[in-house]
Amino acid sequence: MGGRDTREGRGLLQRSQEAREHSGSVCRTAPYLVSTSTLSVPFPTPLEAEIARGSLAPDAEPHRGAVGKELKVSGSVLAVCWRAEDSRLLRVSIVSFLEQLSLVVRTMQRFGPPVSR
Repeated sequence: MGGRDTREGRGLLQRSQEAREHSGSVCRTAPYLVSTSTLSVPFPTPLEAEIARGSLAPDAEPHRGAVGKELKVSGSVLAVCWRAEDSRLLRVSIVSFLEQLSLVVRTMQRFGPPVSR
């Protein structure tokens, strides 16, 4: 049991390192947008990262010209970048995304890992 925990810990560490590496490559700042933020979310597998992206991508930003959001998957890491004209709108968008992400993760945990077809 201890060996399994160690392997899982190493896997999580590796995924978090991948997340840090990929977060900077997602967000491209346009000169007229003043605030940006990035978030990298490591998943156990690339398939789970893709499922999360597919679940979260359809949600359009309520303030479409003022806030932009981009989601990309690289390996098992979901990278998200926000660009906004206003820091308050940026905060609202991030909080909303985190609530949706929490729901997606809980749903994936509830139903277990995806089955290969």
